[in-house]
Amino acid sequence: MSGSRKDDHVRLAVAQRENDNANGATPAEPPRRRSQFDDVHFVHHALAGTDRDRVCLRTRFATLDWPVPIYINAMTGGSPRTGEINRDLAIAAHETRLPIAGGSMSPYLRDPSTAGTFTPLRRHNPGGFVMANVNAGTDPEQARRAVALLDADALQIHINAVQETVMPEGDRSFGAWPAGIERIAAAVDVPVIVKEVGFGLSGRTVSHLAELGVAVADVAGRGGTDFARIENGRRPQRDYAYLDGWGLSTPAALLDARGRGLPLLASGGVRHPLDAARALALGAHAVGVSGGFLTVLLAGGVDALVREITTWLDHLTSLMTLLGAHHPADLTGCDVRLTGSLREFRALRDIDTTNPRGDLP
Repeated sequence: MSGSRKDDHVRLAVAQRENDNANGATPAEPPRRRSQFDDVHFVHHALAGTDRDRVCLRTRFATLDWPVPIYINAMTGGSPRTGEINRDLAIAAHETRLPIAGGSMSPYLRDPSTAGTFTPLRRHNPGGFVMANVNAGTDPEQARRAVALLDADALQIHINAVQETVMPEGDRSFGAWPAGIERIAAAVDVPVIVKEVGFGLSGRTVSHLAELGVAVADVAGRGGTDFARIENGRRPQRDYAYLDGWGLSTPAALLDARGRGLPLLASGGVRHPLDAARALALGAHAVGVSGGFLTVLLAGGVDALVREITTWLDHLTSLMTLLGAHHPADLTGCDVRLTGSLREFRALRDIDTTNPRGDLP
């Protein structure tokens, strides 16, 4: 992927978010997009609360131990401008202790001269949890190179068949992806996290990933940046517009995928701390944010992003205090009511919601 295309993705992703958020907003309230997260409601119990100083945000899953259940998810790298963005994201991650994932490292694997657009993720965040990122077609040696470049603590493998389908120059050979994921998982010495890019992982997919040796699944559902729309905007005829809305939302993917053999992360369309709490209640161990944090960074710089993340962590702590959850995992024990299209999805898929995480680690 060329540096100019990486820059285009950043520009189009931010524009998409700003356009979506503007719909229905009034001067007296912040922009707000409708989401299936709005079909997830905590049942209020007035005496359920706990003491704030008893709330701990630490989350543990698989072999991972994170100080907070929020992470900066994969975004970019490969051009001078995106290198600057990665530097600023890394500084914010260091200041707030958030784990962070880099964008796809395909540019580096094709052109080692772009390494400096990814290495700020570690250089400016020396003690933090950093995730490298490759695609499912990467050979094991390349995957090891990506991990080594960032001294990464984990490796994300992104799967993006919908994006590749719409992308004018995209890959159309998806059949080898499962075997490729299995080879990478066996070859690297860090946990492998497989994530979608905004179209959701179904329960069947997560079960398959567990068989391939993957450690964690990031359901990365519909509701945030829509890469089908972005790639369709790069097509002269805009002829894939009918795919708008394809995929599973993040709440739907969490419902479908829990209890399928892997710990789950949730990203895609997480708008605010309440959505984070909802995702944790539906069985996620941590929640990733990309477009929202990027928009804040580009508008206000590193200090603004640090303030935003600090506010998220403060508000999540407050919500857990209100709900009586001493740890993020405790949110799965809260009473949750599902309504609307998400309730319909649960019924049609015959999903049992009585045990959010089953026997997962």
